[in-house]
Amino acid sequence: STVLDQRLSFCSKLCFAIGGAPNQVAGSATAFFLQIYLLDVAQINPFQASMVLFIGKAWGAMTDPVVGFFITKSKWTRIGRLMPWMVGCTPFVVVSYFYLWFVPPFTNGRFIWYLGFYCLYQTLITCFHVPYSALTMFLSADQKERDSATAYRMTLEVLGTLVGAAIQGQIVASAHTLKHCPHHNMSTGHLGNGSGAEIVKRIVHSQDFLSHAVSVTATTNNLTWGKQIPFHKGFILVMRHSPYLSLTAAFLFISVAIQLVQSNFVLFCTYAVDLRDHFQNIVLTILVSAVVSIPLWQWFLERFGKKTAAFCGITWIMPFTVMLVFIPNLVVAYVVAVSSGLSVAASLLLPWSMLPDVVDDFRLANPHCKGFEAIFYSFYVFFTKFAAGISLGVSTLCLEFAGYDTGACRQPAQVAYTLKLLIGAAPVAFIVTGLLILLLYPISEDVRLRNKLCLEELRYVTHKSLFQFSDWNMTSISVYYTEK
Repeated sequence: STVLDQRLSFCSKLCFAIGGAPNQVAGSATAFFLQIYLLDVAQINPFQASMVLFIGKAWGAMTDPVVGFFITKSKWTRIGRLMPWMVGCTPFVVVSYFYLWFVPPFTNGRFIWYLGFYCLYQTLITCFHVPYSALTMFLSADQKERDSATAYRMTLEVLGTLVGAAIQGQIVASAHTLKHCPHHNMSTGHLGNGSGAEIVKRIVHSQDFLSHAVSVTATTNNLTWGKQIPFHKGFILVMRHSPYLSLTAAFLFISVAIQLVQSNFVLFCTYAVDLRDHFQNIVLTILVSAVVSIPLWQWFLERFGKKTAAFCGITWIMPFTVMLVFIPNLVVAYVVAVSSGLSVAASLLLPWSMLPDVVDDFRLANPHCKGFEAIFYSFYVFFTKFAAGISLGVSTLCLEFAGYDTGACRQPAQVAYTLKLLIGAAPVAFIVTGLLILLLYPISEDVRLRNKLCLEELRYVTHKSLFQFSDWNMTSISVYYTEK
């Protein structure tokens, strides 16, 4: 049954949002530092590092629809259909993440070690993230309340990203700076499993577990109506829904651009613009700017619409990243960091705020269906992860072709040139492509309001049980209110 006029309390929104923080604590560390960790700490060659990044991301992408399939087949329990997945996978996520950052005592099998634990981590984090993101549709039937809960979630997720980048960024910075300092002759062992690093990782892991625990005990599933549809039929219906295709394709290219900047930024600061002593502070500046600007973008999308907010927010990063490539100055770097944080916040908030609107539009087109939410969210993550995996693998492979020398204090000029392309030209091209596709996104603010009114009427009639409707009656009402 649906609770009409439902308002989420501050506590409910906050507890829901906390669940997204641990994923971002770990995700920020892997996004910013896993590439340089594999190259300079674990000291596997660039080709092997590219294979770890690509295969791991591709594997994670393939597990998304598989997990979505099993979620749609899951039975409802006293804590819902999604909660058991989130509760069950959390301890195993912590273990796999720990060993991802552990340098084994052997050298010949390190590629298999990191590939195995990265794939395992991607699988387990998918088992949490797909049901957690789909939970948005069950928090409330009110679009405004869902948007507000999404803003809370994105704020906490960016804070989680900030925590992850701050803690592990300082560890990487101290070790990496010493490694490249000509006044020190540090061995590779100092960059491995130091006790300080292990203590900090355990702190992050404990935050991971506690945050998941708070989230899964404080949220509920409130919305069920319609009949369950088979997974393959639901998949076909979802893939035929044009708003979903245009939204997914647009943010696929945009997320690839952000991933390219994230994964190559530390290498770019170290080898291309001689800012290796400042990269950790620049990263923190980007994330602080993103945290502060999320409420701004939430206000902006409510005032001017989500599609307008997407265009204004995401285009903001393009001139500034190009500026850093051509003007590698410390002051310019911090200006670029503040400006980039605005776009990072928009790229995080907007797709998760727009996706529920697509689901509502699908509900009106298929009022007899239910249980499809996990399909929307899992395949959205699948496409973005797969594309990000390809881009990360190709970008690391480009470093191999450019002559990247693992463990060297300085890199050839071709490496610096390649990093500038990966930070400047490539992200701009991907963002422009994504925004051109976003022009085809059909759900404007007028359409969104119309859908909201139609769904409220359908829920009101169903909730009050004034009439008994067949599938034909429900479809007729949907068509009637859509035309109205």
